[in-house]
Amino acid sequence: MFSINLPCIFLALKITNINWQSKLNKAAHHTSDYSNTEVILRRGQAFTISLSFRTINCCLLFPLAGPSPAESQQTKVIFNLSEEGASGWSATQEHSEHGCMNFTIVSPANAVIGRYKLKLQIDSGNKVSSALLGQFVLLFNPWCPNDDVYMANEKDRQEYVLNDSGIIFHGLEKYIQQEAWNYGQFEEDILDISLAILDRSLNHRKDPSTDVSNRNSPIYVSRVISAMVNSNDEKGVVEGKWNGKYCSGTNPLHWSGSVTILRKWYRGRYKPVRYGQCWVFAGVMCTVLRSLGIPTRVITNFNSAHDRNINLSIDKYIDVSGKTLHLTEDSVWNFHVWNESWFIRRDLGSFYDGWQVLDATPQERSKGIFQCGPASTKAIKEGDVNLDYDSSFVFAAVNADCVTWIHYSNKRKERIYSNTRKIGKFISTKAVSTNSRVDVTHNYKYPEGSLKERQVYKKALKLLGVSSTGRRTKVTRRRRRFSVAQRQNMTVPTGKPTISGKLNLDASPVIGQDILLTLSLRNLITDFKTVKVKLSASAVLYTRKPKAEILQWSRSIQLGSEEVKEIPFKISYSQYKNALMDDRKILVTALCEVRQGSSLLMEKDILLQDPFLTIKVFGPTVVHKAANVQVTFTNPLSEMVTDCVLRAEGSGLLKEQLQINVARMAPMESSTTEFEIIPYKSGTRQLQVDLVSNHFTDVKGFVMLDVTPVQ
Repeated sequence: MFSINLPCIFLALKITNINWQSKLNKAAHHTSDYSNTEVILRRGQAFTISLSFRTINCCLLFPLAGPSPAESQQTKVIFNLSEEGASGWSATQEHSEHGCMNFTIVSPANAVIGRYKLKLQIDSGNKVSSALLGQFVLLFNPWCPNDDVYMANEKDRQEYVLNDSGIIFHGLEKYIQQEAWNYGQFEEDILDISLAILDRSLNHRKDPSTDVSNRNSPIYVSRVISAMVNSNDEKGVVEGKWNGKYCSGTNPLHWSGSVTILRKWYRGRYKPVRYGQCWVFAGVMCTVLRSLGIPTRVITNFNSAHDRNINLSIDKYIDVSGKTLHLTEDSVWNFHVWNESWFIRRDLGSFYDGWQVLDATPQERSKGIFQCGPASTKAIKEGDVNLDYDSSFVFAAVNADCVTWIHYSNKRKERIYSNTRKIGKFISTKAVSTNSRVDVTHNYKYPEGSLKERQVYKKALKLLGVSSTGRRTKVTRRRRRFSVAQRQNMTVPTGKPTISGKLNLDASPVIGQDILLTLSLRNLITDFKTVKVKLSASAVLYTRKPKAEILQWSRSIQLGSEEVKEIPFKISYSQYKNALMDDRKILVTALCEVRQGSSLLMEKDILLQDPFLTIKVFGPTVVHKAANVQVTFTNPLSEMVTDCVLRAEGSGLLKEQLQINVARMAPMESSTTEFEIIPYKSGTRQLQVDLVSNHFTDVKGFVMLDVTPVQ
């Protein structure tokens, strides 16, 4: 709690009314959307209050903050009327009628953010007393040119600060899907919860006064939030889980927004909410940072590298049948979701101002805690991996090279695949003012394969102390180094390839139907070839970690001179239905071996499409007037679907998440569910609908509504 003392000299003064000019101040400070009843203001900007009283002589003004307010830590400020205090706070008396005083108070653009008490000090002769005028919340101010989070473009501010809903992209690089997310940063309790998150941090528990005084910096605040959104170190908001069942919590795929999660954490006395994965962490962090006034967006990186040893090489090992071996902690996720926040970097220099990467997903420790960022996107693009915070980790996520090895039973290794362009594809975010996808890959790296891109990569290797072979030139923690014996067992194929191949889907795969594929092989030379094909299919997580084997077969294929041969095969629904994970992803691998030639590895990521929801809203949507919603779903399976629950939420439309039990559905049967919404906020609103059952992890849909004010 901050305090602001407004010292005044009064004679026989009795305050009869305090008018915070709430409507006027909220409109001027762009905080009208907050559901809180208390006054919410932004730093670096004037606000007005009015006092009604009896008997006055003259007056002198002053501000207070934190658990132990102190002027030395900028958590307590005292200043006189009509002059600026050393802290940057000032107050002036405006023209007033008899019995009333109007004050204009201005906070500095670098003031500590949080909840303030405002006190009035009364000096009457030898008697000094004070009166508590009330309290207010002070936030970062993207509209103030002197604030570190200043954003010049109004449309950008509307999107990255004031938009309470959005789109998160996921899926595969060649099949990008979108999902609606309810940020709800202005909903009841959310700002209080965001401030509580700061007060529950490890930094605050260790040294409350210092922690509070550091809250004037978006660098500091955003880094604390990145640690607190996950529960690994500080009993934060969300507990992550990527394995097993979710019986003791909520399946991460079932969340549609941050509001329910944050309220559950707050109302449950800060017990971590189970469970989340990367998009959940990013969605929650976006809500918290926007609520505090820091412009923030959600970013999706496709083919995202998790380089545990930070040598910029992702090594994958398979056995002779093509099955993945767990010999390394490196991995490539189909996608990974993080955040970017907009602010200047006083610690690095103005070149690194702008978008900063933050990641609340607990992957690696930074300074001993599971936190990541802020890392400047400009530092990542230029290969400045030595700069704070965690730029090397993010650089690897978008730039690492991929190498695949066959691991033979005699421990010999053969490198069969190397790709410098696979990682960091289609880095995406929601467009300003629309729900379309914007590719921001150019903010992270130069064009793949360009001279500049390779120069930056080599620069990063040098700064990290990694040789061109992927080995470190010096020993650091968790850095893998091969022994001489290991290096002697690594075989790198030489010469030109003699065959090529490709795995193709014959049709878009839909859950409940057979998956039809074709393996195409081409003989690149005139000699006759016998190709031994070992094909496997596994159900995988979006982290590409195999969880269940679905199919495995091997056969020999005869290829004549420069012949092309196509081998069709299928994965039936009966084969994959019990193995399929919630992610609905299957990895198909074909390892092709030619005698006296190099091996060929082909992989195909398959994402099964869920059936669609049809959402209809009848009649105009008007504040405080009911509107009917109709949701229709058709069961595409050849079996009965039971235990379905329809859930709906949307800021400004539903104050709490709505849950409705849905009747059982026979094969190919359609079911229609109706419910009512009563909008309580005007403007463009997003209604999210989610159907959950044992047969479908999450069938989601959304509709945008234009809600008009009451006439």
